[in-house]
Amino acid sequence: MLPKIVVTRPICVECDDLLDRWSLVGHQVVDEIEEHARVLGGVRVCHINATASGGGVAELLHRQIPLYRSVGVHADWRVIHGDKEFFTITKGFHNALQGGDLRVTSSIAEEYLDHNRISAEMLEDEYDLFVVHDPQPAAIRHFKRNGKAKWIWRCHIDTSEPNPEVWQFLRPYIQEHDLSVFTMETFRPPDLQMEHVAFISPAIDPFSTKNMELPHDLCRRVVADHGFDLRQPILLQVSRFDPWKDPLGVIQAYRLVKEKRPGVQLAMVGAMAGDDPEGWAILEAMNAEATKDPHIHILTNLTGVGNMEVNAFQRGVDIVIQKSLREGFGLVVSEAFWKEKPVVAGAVGGIPMQFPGGYHDYLVRTVDECAEKVLFLLDNPDVAAEFGRAGKEKIRQQFLLPRLIRDELRLMRQVLG
Repeated sequence: MLPKIVVTRPICVECDDLLDRWSLVGHQVVDEIEEHARVLGGVRVCHINATASGGGVAELLHRQIPLYRSVGVHADWRVIHGDKEFFTITKGFHNALQGGDLRVTSSIAEEYLDHNRISAEMLEDEYDLFVVHDPQPAAIRHFKRNGKAKWIWRCHIDTSEPNPEVWQFLRPYIQEHDLSVFTMETFRPPDLQMEHVAFISPAIDPFSTKNMELPHDLCRRVVADHGFDLRQPILLQVSRFDPWKDPLGVIQAYRLVKEKRPGVQLAMVGAMAGDDPEGWAILEAMNAEATKDPHIHILTNLTGVGNMEVNAFQRGVDIVIQKSLREGFGLVVSEAFWKEKPVVAGAVGGIPMQFPGGYHDYLVRTVDECAEKVLFLLDNPDVAAEFGRAGKEKIRQQFLLPRLIRDELRLMRQVLG
């Protein structure tokens, strides 16, 4: 049997918790959730992904599963079978679907399909709907032909210009699903041959430990306890250690800022994901850069930095950076805006859709642009504060978890008929 992630934290079960959460998004969303939930009561849904921690998908599922159950949908979450060789291959697929280089050799294809076949054999048939996340388990449907369940492939990355060879290999397996879901319409590969395609953006849970309200003094104390000087400006990027997040580009931008503001400090906070062997090499390169400058701090879950600490950092620093070169959505942008922080970010993927109107000038494409915008915000704190307030309102209106639950419940009704 595939490992099952048991989400035991009793969130969203009591009426008060539900009412608090729903009150942020308005009555219309709540009414739609209740309507869909009545129709879907008792439906059995199984989410399948590659890791239980360290990535945006795992973070979403940790929050979604209890919410589904609280409205009467029986939701489970299972993690696929894999080893280091398999996850090295699938990280290559992940990069290639975003335009990176990779050749699909016969050994790569065999390794990938063998692991998907084993995972399919270990998967029970007791569900009405399977939701398969990203390329790692995309071929499970191919090996699980029996049964009456419906299948959704949920893609969280930008596949608008995929590597042709990798896409031609994966496309037949993806097209065996009943429906595919992308974050935005432009992410759909041009030659995907599926009758049913949907577009749903992710969202954050404002009541999670990563996003819940924290006293400002506590946040500043947490930042100071990690060696930062609170009298000097602090920049922050929170992300996986991944080349598409351009961590070395962030360090370059910080150094340009430092030429004008010598006291500036940089925090690079990230988590190591179980399905991402490439992250270790990126972390090593970042640590090598950090040894050259005592004001660069690399913090990870390996050193005890969890969601609460990330929350404190996002609230306690001056400016958040997310200088992605490719991005699916970028939950950390919504998280930072929710905490009323100004954000300088890459103009890619789903990041622009999170920016409030009038502030798209802070979407950048180069190291120089990034440094220029950061310096402007440091020099104009009133602009930075107003930017943060506008960002929070944008997230409240469009990117909180109840809206995502509504959209996915609606999709379940569509697929299950």
